[in-house]
Amino acid sequence: MKEIRLGVNIDHVATLRNARGGTHPDPIRAAKIAEVAGADGITVHLREDRRHIRDEDVKNIIKETIIPVNLELAGNQQMIEIACALEPNAVCIVPENRQEVTTEGGLSVFGQENRLAPFIEKLKRKKIKVSLFIDPKVQEIEAAVNIGADIVEFHTGRYCDAEEHNKYKELTFLVQAANVANNYGIEVHAGHGLNFNNVVQISKIKQIKELNIGHFIIGEAIFLGLKTTIQEMRRIISHARNTA
Repeated sequence: MKEIRLGVNIDHVATLRNARGGTHPDPIRAAKIAEVAGADGITVHLREDRRHIRDEDVKNIIKETIIPVNLELAGNQQMIEIACALEPNAVCIVPENRQEVTTEGGLSVFGQENRLAPFIEKLKRKKIKVSLFIDPKVQEIEAAVNIGADIVEFHTGRYCDAEEHNKYKELTFLVQAANVANNYGIEVHAGHGLNFNNVVQISKIKQIKELNIGHFIIGEAIFLGLKTTIQEMRRIISHARNTA
């Protein structure tokens, strides 16, 4: 079975930096460590309020790393213009609420096709791959396909947060959605709330090509170190995929 890719989200290195001001810890250094540790890509979320990653961070990370950069942002004209200027490898359009602590669910693509389609077209004209961060629902997948997205990234939060007796049901939704997306020919990614334990079953879904993991990796790095944490996550997801 084909190896599953690991994208490391380094937003919360910037969160820690911004808590005190100054330049330490440096997100660019984190990106370079992730690169050495075996990450397949770097993910950063450029929020409208710039609560962690800033425009200059994204620019420098793209410039100074070899592995692809996946830029998450809200689907509006201003943020899409910024993305086109920065030219990351990929853009993942996510829902964004100023009051939320973290992304609370998937983007509602269904019903917003006319608003989102021009953004996707604009990004693709710049040769930027476009991903839509959605819940694992058939109508959202179909809407993403219809407006030309290259990738759907499934929000795994409901699975990760589910009580043990509900986990199988949430996992089943993800498996079924991955099958639907694969049948439509759209690439499948997943992320949100994944850790060393719950990532195993997600990694076994053969249609999922990439996982994007951030908060757990940065948090666990306090205890294990960033390089070791990424290497361990890489080992776990690779083992799960190879034994599925």
